Amino acid sequence: MSNRRKFIQHSMTAIGATLASTSLAKAASSITERKSKIEVKQQDIILFQGDSITDHGRDRKITSPNNLQAMGNGYAMLAAGTILNQFAEKNLKIYNRGISGNKIPQLEERWQSDCIDLKPTILSILIGVNDYWHKKNGDYKGSVKTYKDNYNRLLDTTLNKLPNVKLIIGEPFAVKDVQYVDNSWFPEFSSYQSAARDLAKEYAAVFIPYQDVFDRAESRANGAYWTTDGVHTTMAGANLMAEAWLNTIK
Repeated sequence: MSNRRKFIQHSMTAIGATLASTSLAKAASSITERKSKIEVKQQDIILFQGDSITDHGRDRKITSPNNLQAMGNGYAMLAAGTILNQFAEKNLKIYNRGISGNKIPQLEERWQSDCIDLKPTILSILIGVNDYWHKKNGDYKGSVKTYKDNYNRLLDTTLNKLPNVKLIIGEPFAVKDVQYVDNSWFPEFSSYQSAARDLAKEYAAVFIPYQDVFDRAESRANGAYWTTDGVHTTMAGANLMAEAWLNTIK
């Protein structure tokens, strides 16, 4: 608990900066728990973690940073390319360790090798859709309490080992009326989203409200334009996520 308090106190000193004045940033600013952006610093190590949305077909045999094939074809690759261009002088290392199908328990099982050993200074996590989806399909017996408790433990473990890491928590999202996602997902899935939001607040992490991002995007094009099945992104949806992610840093 002392590590968590120190982390929160350290994070709060950075509060004060506002999000960029794009329409997306304005939408996110009213929801993001931590109001400041994360400053990218010299030698930073950035790690993207999560499930298939983060994985997005990456070559898992390649473990080196800043490798195009190792970053996959989704938002992580698009965001990483922009970061490496924008901050070329900072000698950054960027990794993607998302794995398709993962839930919180799978993240915990591989956390030492796929997170702690990499020593990230900026850690981005997007997890939760499978924790609900697999339960809905009868393939998993977890609950929203399981999700939050295990996520809580994962973050505590992270801060015990990496007390100065800066956290970004992405909201699990689902786009209704696209293949697998229908009204039966709600309101239960919303409880997983609320849990992620609560954890971001508790740990003074940046929270990316992806559900709101996709909901707003549907005013421009229908859900099938942004996702292939209600969960996994199209090229446009991946870019939408990358834009939201990039709004968390400076």
